[in-house]
Amino acid sequence: MRLLHTSDWHLGRSFHRVGLLDAQRAFLDHLVATVRAERVDAVLVAGDVYDRAVPPLSAVELYDATLHRLADLGVPTVMISGNHDSARRLGVGSGLMGRAGIHLRTDPAACHRPVVLRDSYGEVAVYGLPYLEPALVREEFAAERADHTAVLTAAMDRVRADLAARPAGTRGVVLAHAFVTGAAPCDSERDITAGGVEAVPAAVFDGVHYAALGHLHGCQTVTERIRYSGSPLAYSFSEEHHRKSMWLVDLGPGGEVTAERVDTPVPRPLARLRGRLDDLLADPKLERHADAWVEATLTDPYRPHEPMAALAKRFPHILALAFDPEGAEEDAALSYARRLRGRTDTQIAEDFLRHVRGAGPDARERQVLRQAFDAVRADTARTERP
Repeated sequence: MRLLHTSDWHLGRSFHRVGLLDAQRAFLDHLVATVRAERVDAVLVAGDVYDRAVPPLSAVELYDATLHRLADLGVPTVMISGNHDSARRLGVGSGLMGRAGIHLRTDPAACHRPVVLRDSYGEVAVYGLPYLEPALVREEFAAERADHTAVLTAAMDRVRADLAARPAGTRGVVLAHAFVTGAAPCDSERDITAGGVEAVPAAVFDGVHYAALGHLHGCQTVTERIRYSGSPLAYSFSEEHHRKSMWLVDLGPGGEVTAERVDTPVPRPLARLRGRLDDLLADPKLERHADAWVEATLTDPYRPHEPMAALAKRFPHILALAFDPEGAEEDAALSYARRLRGRTDTQIAEDFLRHVRGAGPDARERQVLRQAFDAVRADTARTERP
């Protein structure tokens, strides 16, 4: 069976205030063309279909048109909600859509009820695990702890139990939206930390033949059977060196997996430039970035006069400008921003407590902090429900 694995469309998102709707439309045109040209048997979309819980109308229209095109091809599509999506909104009409071959999996309680596909070798059970917010689903799964590993393990236990009860030789595929240990994140993903623990071990997905993951924006292979497709477009300059693609996965009669990457259209390359203004304007090696979206960091000792205007003459698509003067004392605000980069909410709170009183939290205080952040996340998730 041939599967096309994609994720993290983030419909409705912009790139440094530049609208990406046309680029997202070009990607989805490419996806539909790939389904047709490569004779794909099913499309797997591993979450973050939209960029926010209440997407703009233009994004909803693009989503709707794409689902109609996939349904017209007669190719089943299995789609889960991610941490950017409103699961309830995305799941509206799922029963009716399923009759057209568009299978939306947004209810955690139904994660063990697969979409059953068939080829000449037998059945393939495709399970959809929507993004699981630990504080909201712990009770549903009777998980020992309110963290990602505990709730995902409990959900996968249900999947494994259902798969084991099916006819011998049934192949199992799971879609999930999570951060798996060993994978590489980037700046454009929203932190999904809960309870201070965000990464889950790859062993959580033992027992299925293929795990189609979403959330991380870089295409990568955790194991031969566990892969991230990554986002089809770059959503931050930290993705400068990403090769954007989808996975074309062939699932053999015994669950063997072979996969190849299918590149996606790139609206513009990205470039991160650093140096003094005069050097950036004069260096002939930088001419190759004239058509790129550019982020420039100036290292001049003193801020130049109207640098953005000067840079825009050579790099007409420059989008971001920062200053990091050589030899200057580090600006307090900039230093603070750098210290926060890559740190979780809980870690930031612990650092603040350590700064204020000279000692970090003890075990009891750390638990209180984590419970407080979990409560905030749960309240935020509830407000997104219609």
